[in-house]
Formats: sequence, structure tokens, C-alpha cells
Amino acid sequence: MTTIALPKGKKVYFASDNHLGAPNSEASFPREKKFVAWLDEIKTDAGALFLLGDLFDFWFEYRTVVPKGFIRTLGKLAELSDTGIPIYYFVGNHDLWMDGYFEEELNIPVFHKPQQFLINEVSFFVGHGDGLGPHDKGYKRMKRVFTNPVAKWFFRWLHPDLGVKVAQYFSVKNKLISGDDDAKFLGEENEWLVQYAKRKLETEHYDHFIFGHRHLPLEISLSENSKYTNTGDWINYFTYAVFEGQNLKLEKY
Repeated sequence: MTTIALPKGKKVYFASDNHLGAPNSEASFPREKKFVAWLDEIKTDAGALFLLGDLFDFWFEYRTVVPKGFIRTLGKLAELSDTGIPIYYFVGNHDLWMDGYFEEELNIPVFHKPQQFLINEVSFFVGHGDGLGPHDKGYKRMKRVFTNPVAKWFFRWLHPDLGVKVAQYFSVKNKLISGDDDAKFLGEENEWLVQYAKRKLETEHYDHFIFGHRHLPLEISLSENSKYTNTGDWINYFTYAVFEGQNLKLEKY
């Protein structure tokens, strides 16, 4: 478990699911500028920033090539990182092919699985949320293919102009990847991330479970002293979570 001591007056911010580049670069550009403006505002009091995945609608790192675009976002993240603000990145189902670029160029650690944090003595279980819980079976099968070393090796041999174009097409069109079919509240008993969190509580306590992936801003009480929060997205809701040292709440930009 990573421990973070939050200085007085500082806050921790959580955001996810920008899907920059979708449905195309022109349409996502206004959303990117809005997100960069938010980053510029929070840099004055940010004690840490958690990006919970799917910042990009598609991301694949060749050995010497990264996808074109998103320079404003990458530049602003570099600026925040250079000023000493810790940034933690959790890959999502659209950008799970990260392989060193964020660590080497931006000094941002990248996590491929949920992690535990203790922030001012408050415990957090943090992740993107894809592939967790009892459902999402179609995507779980697809993820095993996507993360297979052999499959990645073959994809890497495609010319980037072709590989990125094909991947972007399926990223937008494939419902298993895009998640469009379940971007609505299913009821607490049918929210598989809620059920996952409740199962985790049977063996270990966490004050907060915080995920992205669902594209819905959600705050659900799991027990008397444990809460599930979903950060929503930066497509329809422009929501994020903020922790000031004691309480976690959702806010809208």
C-alpha cells in the first residue's frame, strides 16, 4: 500500500474516461481544451492527481512511435509533473498498451491493476474498473487477446498509419470495447463494480473504492464507513472526484 501525506491546503483529484480522439480528433479537441483548462486550475492546490484510465480512445506504443496528437494534454501533464505534483496513471481498456512512455517522458508511474493507497490515514482502493466483478465476460475474453504478448508482437509489425487507423475504428465501433451498451445505471444490485467492492470488503476494509470505466458519476454507500465512487467521464458529464484530506466528493467542471 502506497502512503501519501497530504500537506495542509492540498487536495487529491481523480478523473477518468476522456477518450481523446473519439469519435475523431476534431470532435474531441474542445473536450481536450476543457480538460487542459481544468488541469491548469487544479495545479495550484493539487497534492496528487489520479488518472483512472481511457484518457485516450486508443493508445499503442511502438518502440520509437507514439500516437499523433494530444500534445496539449501531454504538455500540461509534463508541466504538473515537473512542478512536483505526483501523478498516478491507471490504464483503461482503451489505453492498456502503455509500455514506458509515460514513465520515461513524464515521470508518471503507470499501473495495469488496481492499487491500494493510504492518504492521510484514509484507505483507498483505486483502479480503472474494467474486467472486475462477476460480469463483463465478453470483454474479459477480449482483454486476454489484447494483452497476449504474441498478439501485441504481430500488431507492432503493422505500419503505425495502418495499425492506429484499424484500432481506432474498432475502438469506436465495437460495443465490447466502447462500453456504450451499459452506460446507464443498472441498479445497485446489478452494478458489478459495486458487487466487486462489497466482496473485497469481506476480507479487507477500505474507506473508499474509486473507479472509472462506467462513464457514470456515482456515489454509493457500501457500508456504514465505506463508499464506492465512480468518476464519470469527460464526454457527457465532465465530472471528477476530489479528496481534501477527510472527505471524498464528486464535482463537475
